[in-house]
Amino acid sequence: MAQVSKRDEEFRQYALTAPPMRTLLTVCAPLALYQALQSIFKMLDALMAAHISSSAVSAVACLSQITLMITALSSGLAVGGSIKISEAYGQGEYELVHRRTATLYAMATLVSLVVAVILIPFAQPFLRLLQTPEELISAGAGYFRVEILCLVVNFFNTVYIAIERSRGHAKKILVINASVIVVKLGLSALFIYGLNGDVTAIAAATLISQLALLGYALFSMARDSGVFRFSAGSIHLKGATVLPILNLSYPVAMEKMLFAAGKVMVNSMSGRYGELTVGALGISNNIGGLTTGWHAGMLDGACALISQNRGAGKYRRTLQLYGCLLLVDVAIGALGLAIMSWALPWMAQVFAQSKQQFDPGFCEMIVSIHRWEMLGYLTLGVNSATLALLLGYGYTKLTLALNVARVFLFRVPVLWVLQSFTALGTEAVGLTMMISNICAGLSAAAAAIPVVCSIRRWEAESQSESMPEGR
Repeated sequence: MAQVSKRDEEFRQYALTAPPMRTLLTVCAPLALYQALQSIFKMLDALMAAHISSSAVSAVACLSQITLMITALSSGLAVGGSIKISEAYGQGEYELVHRRTATLYAMATLVSLVVAVILIPFAQPFLRLLQTPEELISAGAGYFRVEILCLVVNFFNTVYIAIERSRGHAKKILVINASVIVVKLGLSALFIYGLNGDVTAIAAATLISQLALLGYALFSMARDSGVFRFSAGSIHLKGATVLPILNLSYPVAMEKMLFAAGKVMVNSMSGRYGELTVGALGISNNIGGLTTGWHAGMLDGACALISQNRGAGKYRRTLQLYGCLLLVDVAIGALGLAIMSWALPWMAQVFAQSKQQFDPGFCEMIVSIHRWEMLGYLTLGVNSATLALLLGYGYTKLTLALNVARVFLFRVPVLWVLQSFTALGTEAVGLTMMISNICAGLSAAAAAIPVVCSIRRWEAESQSESMPEGR
């Protein structure tokens, strides 16, 4: 019979009983800090690409969105699997936790192999199929090939991190990922500034750092003796184990894939104002990540906490966690808006400086886009908190609908209208981002109302069932 370690059992009790705000901050703060570091790492990556040329920034910005479409498969699998693992963990069903953990690792391995076989030989035709501008394919074809190898390795790493998150190992995740970032940035700086490399060198640095994380993951798994260890004998690739994971995973994977595809479309439409606009939009997104990265980290931790408490039948506590998360995420958005209102011109100047010369036009593009985009920080906090509640309860189809609407209802059509019926230039891209981010928050708030009502009803029913007869 599968046994849980003392540390894992202690965390389970803490997640189910400690004060909600303290639990949320203890578990989520390290994950939020990690996501913030990730955002800084992406910005520094863009800065190194800017050192090469403004065209290199555009190539990285465009191709990064395409790789995110593929990464959606591993992200969806990790989210769906971790929700089911957290649910069983909260219920105390440790044999089920062990079986789902081993099966999730096996599924990630199989999917990564399929992606490698299909995409590595056909990288350039795939980019042309997605109507990537030919000049960006020429500049970034090598970068994209190496990025595909990164994705293959990252499939396994993403699942490993998701399982560690289910166990409450937030500080461990922070430490190992911060170490990976340091390795990645050090290698990127060496390749770009020391060896005068091109954008392919940036991808090579990412690949080496991801391989280091994979090595640590395999080493850590070999030493683990609890229910979260990998055991080939526990793999159960049958409907009873696989289908519940896939049922939650495929909407998340579709959501992330369509969201990235929508961004690819926006990049293509933004190209109407020149290829540098694509790079300016990518940098604007990276600047926004300094705030929304904290939201993403809070979402990751809160989703697991809510799922665990739901599994234990603690419905009221899940709503308390959601309320605390809303407060924290809105506060993060407000702080980010205040800081960026002051720092945006300086940051734009930094990114507009390449080894060739300072590009004032590129600088102005970044400012004109992000001064509108940052006005959506507050509502993105509402959106992120609500997605954590929905994912924690397994409403992955609803999160799919919300995120598809964010891009294909509130973003792509809005940009088309602004391009077709106004004389706005690059500023239209920033306005589009602001409108879609505000509408995303309002839509999430509306979607949360019936879900919260249902949770309250379940709480009332569970309390009435637990009351002694005659009371």
